[in-house]
Amino acid sequence: QVQLVESGGGLVQPGGSLRLSCAASGRTVSNYAMGWFRQAPGKEREFVATISWSDTNTYYTDSVKGRFTISRDNAKNTGYLQMNSLKPEDTAVYYCAASPRRGISTIASVYLYWGQGTQVTVSS
Repeated sequence: QVQLVESGGGLVQPGGSLRLSCAASGRTVSNYAMGWFRQAPGKEREFVATISWSDTNTYYTDSVKGRFTISRDNAKNTGYLQMNSLKPEDTAVYYCAASPRRGISTIASVYLYWGQGTQVTVSS
């Protein structure tokens, strides 16, 4: 079993930055793809970003391209989501997820393990 714990969320003004972390425990996730999803109030959970096990492939939803960067440190069993130039529409609960499939995926059902989520609020 893999446990994922997100941290780093909070309240930030528009244009600000946050760095989310996703710490994995239970077993190494170095051979797993990792992803970030988000869910805003009253909306469906949506894909944000994904990174392959080898850190060589990444993919982002269009609305965050150029602003968000996904990365991972396999030695620390941790994934990250650097979020810059934040907008009010980025407000949501952000979830990290891990998939035993090594390649990137935008499909939530591919991810076997999920964290509990961390709230990101972008507001002035």
